[in-house]
Amino acid sequence: MPFVLPAYNPPDFDQPPFLDARTVVFERAKGPGVVPENYHATSLYPEYLQLQKGAWHLLKESRMDCVVVLKEDGSLAVIEFRLLKQGDLVACGRRENGEDGIFVHTEAFDFFQNISEKFAFRSRITRETSFSIDYDELYDLLEFERRNGFIVWVLGPAVVFDRDARDAFVALIESGYVHAMLAGNALAVHDVEAALFATGLGQEIYSKKTVELGHYNHLDAINKIRTVGSIQKGIDQGLINDGVMRAVIEKNLPYVLAGSIRDDGPLPEVIGDVYQAQDKMRALARNATTVIALATQLHAIATGNMVPSYKVVGENEVRPVYFYTVDMSEFAVNKLANRGSLTARSILTNVQDFVVTVERGLRKRVG
Repeated sequence: MPFVLPAYNPPDFDQPPFLDARTVVFERAKGPGVVPENYHATSLYPEYLQLQKGAWHLLKESRMDCVVVLKEDGSLAVIEFRLLKQGDLVACGRRENGEDGIFVHTEAFDFFQNISEKFAFRSRITRETSFSIDYDELYDLLEFERRNGFIVWVLGPAVVFDRDARDAFVALIESGYVHAMLAGNALAVHDVEAALFATGLGQEIYSKKTVELGHYNHLDAINKIRTVGSIQKGIDQGLINDGVMRAVIEKNLPYVLAGSIRDDGPLPEVIGDVYQAQDKMRALARNATTVIALATQLHAIATGNMVPSYKVVGENEVRPVYFYTVDMSEFAVNKLANRGSLTARSILTNVQDFVVTVERGLRKRVG
């Protein structure tokens, strides 16, 4: 069966307790980045604010752990604390069932729920969990999103340490299953290293054999790209003839390489200012309808905090945002699944096997 988005259940504001709810109170920010007492912090869920009696407004571009600001034109904006200006009107109230004019809608979508007994085996994801149905559901979702959504991939460097996984991800890009990419310096560095030397951290990306002086290869890769000025120029000059970065750039897909304190180099495209990188990531996260994070705890958690569990499409349609996290670590995959969102899914596996399996599965369906 073709993939169908779950129905959205809007609240009935003509029923109690909404009829007796007050309008939301706004108080001015005391200084740059300084919120008033009793401020309301946003969640992952759809949230409504009552601005006038009977007029409840859905936050259209939300994000967890932010504040709601009433703009001069009467619209509502979800603002990071650091971007708050002195005098901004900030929504206040911490009761979330409408009492303070704020309603957090935790039962917004008609998701299928597994019914289980009070005691059941395998109630949490472990190394013994089966994921066959998860892959099939992901294939259906990606095929739908390729045409109707915006798929953001969050990549750790492990994706390009294996020849087959690297080739498979390039195939996903070329087939239209990637609309944007978020990563760090390491992903790009080792992808370029693979293009120049066919190694990842000095090991051949197919045989895993360590090559002589291979520990220099990623540093030499950085130096070559910094010498020519950018990855784009490395492609133009014929230095980079394959790989993820080449495919992303040639497809003109938006991407962000966010720097970290441990980076080597870094490559010229890496954004070293953490808040500038966050803003760039946030711009892409706003558009996401599906996010898939592969073997990168820090980037996955950061992106998860930026992406709400829903997205408003057009004027009235509200749909879920799906978030997959894939890792070999039980802690890593459960970290995002435990963020309180029904749309967060986890697959516990080697990400190189995951990428190859997903690309093969999608190719078989299309072919």
